[in-house]
Amino acid sequence: MTNLPLELSVSDARAVLQNVVAAPLLLDCRTADEYQTARINASVLIPMQELPDRVGELALCLGGDKSRPIIVHCHHGMRSLRVTKWLRDQGFPQTQSMAGGIDAWSEQIDPSVPRY
Repeated sequence: MTNLPLELSVSDARAVLQNVVAAPLLLDCRTADEYQTARINASVLIPMQELPDRVGELALCLGGDKSRPIIVHCHHGMRSLRVTKWLRDQGFPQTQSMAGGIDAWSEQIDPSVPRY
């Protein structure tokens, strides 16, 4: 069990993602169509509905280290919170949801990311 909060703000996510030594995996759990509309650079797309079948692929993205941090995001933060809880149950204890999703990211961090 981890004491890591389930959610982090977009500003905290940006700070963590800028850590070049120990940057977490940024997991986008939206649909492929949503990803084509707007995305955060360096994010990995695995739609929420495909994750149970692709969880092994996620482990590979982490280099086999399930303890490596993961930040999950979606459009507004609801799906990513569900995915975060599910991933923690699957043995990925350092998973957090980005509160507000890509919409908050676009508003507060990078206005070049389209809002939809």
